[in-house]
Amino acid sequence: MISAVYDNRRVRNWTGQILLLGGFAALLFWLVSNTVANLDARGIKVGFGFLSRPANFPISESVLPYDPSDTFLWAYVTGLGNTVAISILAILLSTALGLLVGLARRSKHPLTSGVAGVFVTTMRNMPLIVHLLFWYALATTALPAPREAYNPLPGVFLSLRGFYVPSVEFSGTSLTFAFVLIVATLGAWHMRGRMIRLGWWHDSRPLLALIGVMAFAALGAGIVLQPSATVSFPEMSGFNFTGGFRLSPEFAALMLGLVIYTSAFIGEIIRGGIDAVSSGQWEAGRAIGLSERHTLTRIIIPQALRIIIPPLTSQYLSTVKNTTLALAVGYPELGLVVGTVINQTGQAIESIALLLGIFLTISIAVSLFMNWYNARVALVEAR
Repeated sequence: MISAVYDNRRVRNWTGQILLLGGFAALLFWLVSNTVANLDARGIKVGFGFLSRPANFPISESVLPYDPSDTFLWAYVTGLGNTVAISILAILLSTALGLLVGLARRSKHPLTSGVAGVFVTTMRNMPLIVHLLFWYALATTALPAPREAYNPLPGVFLSLRGFYVPSVEFSGTSLTFAFVLIVATLGAWHMRGRMIRLGWWHDSRPLLALIGVMAFAALGAGIVLQPSATVSFPEMSGFNFTGGFRLSPEFAALMLGLVIYTSAFIGEIIRGGIDAVSSGQWEAGRAIGLSERHTLTRIIIPQALRIIIPPLTSQYLSTVKNTTLALAVGYPELGLVVGTVINQTGQAIESIALLLGIFLTISIAVSLFMNWYNARVALVEAR
């Protein structure tokens, strides 16, 4: 009986896997129980109850409103808001700059391609932390004090306290009006797609009807909401500027470092994707009378996207994870907030678990979006 069971390959495989899983579960249980016992011995309670307590520490700048009297949970949300904001901005700006760098690398002009090549080689071979520290040192030491700030344009000031520009302050009804316009625009874009699929787009009557509906919706929302906006200019008051919009040295250094560093990698990805398209596609575009620009935008890039998107997804994920280096220049993203919470509460395991879970969620969301877009541009084989 025993020999028959032992000779069964399926039974042996399942038995080995069950024993391995049981051993891993036992090891995990021992680690958790040992950790809980050691923390209890030091008077540190395990759990997430601390999230409801007041944080009692400031966050220098944030996308979301924050006050030191808010809870630790809201401090985490505020840090997450900063991380998401700088991730989106860095991805968008580095993609735009990377496209220019990639096209410059392919230029037939030797100076343009040479400068782009030096840029890519230099930026890719310097650690990101060096980029951030360089721009932060430049912003905090090379710029003048607020009273001697550079004033390149009216209402624009550049000093070691930050970069000040005029800002527009909208009322609450203005934000609602902007939301209505965005919804109306998205609806019109969706209707345009349906018209193209139904073959109505070349008929002027549906187009005029769509424009009329959008204009009526915008006019109606404007009459009901009555949006208003005021322009605020930065002015010198005491030892610093007041009013306007301020970009802190920390934020500026972080964005410059991230965008310049990431754009060098994205530029090479785009250049490689374009070069991978057959030269016959260029010749076909010229043969039907298209200019070089139209050949690039309408024939080459749509085909190159199928090659560009997979490595570009990895680069976007790296950009999101690289935002944790913002603590080197003192920008309060999620990693810096987590470090501050650990110092105040001692809840290191819970805080690190939250940090890992949040970044895992963001990375999965980016991957899902890029995979969806990759499926949209992928070639569909006929069966």
